[in-house]
Amino acid sequence: MQYRDFGKTGCKVSALGFGAMRMPTFEADGKKHIDEDKAIALIRKAIDMGINYVDTAFFYHDGESEGLVGKALKDGYREKTYVATKLPMGDVKCPEDFDRILDIQLQRLDTDYIDFYLFHALNRDHWKKVRDFGLIEKMEKAKAEGKIHHIGFSFHDDLHIFKEIIDSFPCCEFAQIQFNYLDTDYQAGMQGLLYAAEKGLGIVIMEPLRGGFLASPDECIAENLPENKTPVEAALSYVWSIPEVSLLLSGMNNIQQLECNASLCDKYGVNCLSEKELDSLSEAKKAYDRKDYINCTKCLYCKDCPKGIAIPEIFAAFNLLATGDRRTVKEAMPDIDDRVRECIDCGKCEEKCPQNIEIRKMFRRIRDLF
Repeated sequence: MQYRDFGKTGCKVSALGFGAMRMPTFEADGKKHIDEDKAIALIRKAIDMGINYVDTAFFYHDGESEGLVGKALKDGYREKTYVATKLPMGDVKCPEDFDRILDIQLQRLDTDYIDFYLFHALNRDHWKKVRDFGLIEKMEKAKAEGKIHHIGFSFHDDLHIFKEIIDSFPCCEFAQIQFNYLDTDYQAGMQGLLYAAEKGLGIVIMEPLRGGFLASPDECIAENLPENKTPVEAALSYVWSIPEVSLLLSGMNNIQQLECNASLCDKYGVNCLSEKELDSLSEAKKAYDRKDYINCTKCLYCKDCPKGIAIPEIFAAFNLLATGDRRTVKEAMPDIDDRVRECIDCGKCEEKCPQNIEIRKMFRRIRDLF
């Protein structure tokens, strides 16, 4: 396992981090639950292999993730790893919610402190809330009390908002951004990554496989990838090749994925790709940009639709249009038009979408097309 400096925190983190958002599940009573035995075994296996950064959040797996991570870190595993979790900005309605939620998280994780605590999914509106409620001061107070050790944020918005946050957040020690070879100019992008690193921040990368899309990409992307590399290998090695990256997070949900990613982490380090390989990935991005994809990462933040519409499934089917035709989409989802007609236009999904997809507009487009 390779380890890298985490900004100016003084910590050394494994270049591969364990993301606890997509753990193994089973279905009961019409709802998905974490398979505790499999998930605990998976997290402990990851730590035994050298991974020392476990990332979770308040609402992952309908609020079950933090508690599961707490159980997995019993029996001496807490001392072997750093734990990162996040303040759910959508649930913060007043300044007092900061302390209330943090105490819940400490209890769920069954720990006295959180190593890395983040404002979750900062965007323009959430950043305003941080300032209006004095939440940076709340973070600093919690750090002084020993409840958290390092302060950061995850991000989903435009580059200029990202820079504004960094410039106005002097106690920030690390930033978590969406980044991969397709997203070099999306949201914070490469410019934001380098800007944050220049300020001394540790850089955490989420969605290195774009929600699994880059693990089995469409032909227009696959045919442009570097020779002798699997799609996963190409995507992860690209992120690891960037010197400013501290670690990437992978939502591994089985032992095979864990072992594969860990072996790649051993193989690929800073500046590991040739100019030819980087050019190939650039061509893959150009091919992708020429297609008409909906940029959904299947994060499931929109899963609480009042009508129970499976939005990511609809978008996955519709994205087949980029490499086929309407018949291709209808074969994958024959009732796609009926599904989008269920939408009551409430907009709750758009409020939660970190990709800022205009979901209702896309539903109208799908309805009209089909």
